[in-house]
Amino acid sequence: MKHLRLSILGFGVVGQGLAELLVGKRTLLQQHFDLDVTLVSVANARHGFIYCEKGLDIPTLLALAAQRQPLTNHPGVKHWANALEGLRATGGHILAEATGTNLRDAEPGISHIRAALTQGMHVVTANKGPLALAAQELLALALQHHVQLRMEATVMAGTPVLSTLTEGMAGARLRSVRGILNGTTNYILSAMAAGRDYADVLAEAQAQGYAEADPTADVEGYDALAKTLILAAVGFGHTLKPEQVFRKGITSVSREQMRRAVDEGKRIKLVASLQAVSDFGESPLEARVEPLALPLSDPLARVDGVLNAITFQMDTLSEVTIIGPGAGRLQTGQGLLADLIAVAKTA
Repeated sequence: MKHLRLSILGFGVVGQGLAELLVGKRTLLQQHFDLDVTLVSVANARHGFIYCEKGLDIPTLLALAAQRQPLTNHPGVKHWANALEGLRATGGHILAEATGTNLRDAEPGISHIRAALTQGMHVVTANKGPLALAAQELLALALQHHVQLRMEATVMAGTPVLSTLTEGMAGARLRSVRGILNGTTNYILSAMAAGRDYADVLAEAQAQGYAEADPTADVEGYDALAKTLILAAVGFGHTLKPEQVFRKGITSVSREQMRRAVDEGKRIKLVASLQAVSDFGESPLEARVEPLALPLSDPLARVDGVLNAITFQMDTLSEVTIIGPGAGRLQTGQGLLADLIAVAKTA
């Protein structure tokens, strides 16, 4: 049986989701994947980094987090105030990086990932910032140190988008990408298509936990933009800067525009798109995030609520559309778990 020592940096919703899955699926991992995972270190912004050589007790950690107690209350741990210092001092086989997304400079996640790769640790991540801003650099660093960097959870949570693109459709050439990549905006636009007002639906989405108290990242298109940058790097091997993506959010979409689209047999969706400008060489890309009125014949038009969807146009497969959850505690944890299993198969 393969034994992996795991570190989780970022023990919020996503990190805890992965931890829950490690407990609930331990028997499955052992019986079906011949894999035993020991969680040896965890960090969050409030309590710093804790480490236990023989392994941390996950139910205890989850209980401490639920009660907002310091993680240092876990018995028998060593503690570092700084997660990066703790990671460098203790190491492990694999890092799950689940700190919050920061599109300004990608910290602290990008430093965590660089440190792990440099000391020979594989990395799985749900953090969009480092991959949106520096995917090619980090992938090259992983290659240099003979380890893997996987990022399934960064685009549509646990829905297998990136692995389908890079592995399931290996050999096919990507022509274009179009996707509904943000559940909050799709929830709002779906309700507006039924005649409701933006402000009312946003308040409802916030009450149900679909939208943050400050919804700017979602409704102004920044979250979808980050995922577009990752898709550009993974799908096309092309690094784009945020300012190279045309971005328009949904706050200017009026009730009248929604009604007119419905009357015309269309649905307005926030669509992220990438289009290769040329078939030859290092093709520049046209990248956009914007509300579009889609005909009902478009598979994206009928994707409602908090679901996400993405359509790939390939040279050999025409169009392939994937629909599934794009956020959530266990859903995003599933993306990390799938990447962890993929690493274990070849590590």
